[in-house]
Amino acid sequence: MNSRKIILASASPRRKELLAKTGLQFEVIPGAYEEDMTLAMRPHELAEYLSHGKALSVAALHADAIVIGADTFIVLDDELLGKPKTADEAKATLRKLSGRSHSVLTGVSIIDSKSKKKMSWVSETKVHFRDLADDEIEKYVATGEPMDKAGAYAIQGGAAAFVEKIEGDYYCVMGLPLDELCKALTEEFGVLIKRIQD
Repeated sequence: MNSRKIILASASPRRKELLAKTGLQFEVIPGAYEEDMTLAMRPHELAEYLSHGKALSVAALHADAIVIGADTFIVLDDELLGKPKTADEAKATLRKLSGRSHSVLTGVSIIDSKSKKKMSWVSETKVHFRDLADDEIEKYVATGEPMDKAGAYAIQGGAAAFVEKIEGDYYCVMGLPLDELCKALTEEFGVLIKRIQD
């Protein structure tokens, strides 16, 4: 039984749902960290930096906790695609992704606020979209689903029909690479995880 407090430093309902699959008892406490996608860093470096910032903002407020932070965005031809701010931006993003392959990067950071041990890494999954018709894009954006998603789509939602194939961890695209996270928590931070539940 884990006696340590485990905190997910994220407001994402998808990350909460994914971490719950591990059977771990944890609290959800989003931090006040403001992510800045415009920082002059390479994509992998930025994903790691932002996830660390999120974890650190929460770890600083809890003296004895294991804090998990994550940040997900999409890279298409070296362009970073975050969450769309308007419906028109969501449509433009989906048109860019249509018929092409892109990378989904999820940076993950774990901080033990008691021992000060830290670990960060980036998981990358390639996603291939089929050609999307304009009316498909219009209908999908009208559902509102793309508006809080990196790259303006949810692979576990309506956009599942857009995907021809993925190469890598499906859960990375949803925002939390579970296998890698469970391995790190167990091997590096001594957190016992029974199994991942379907």
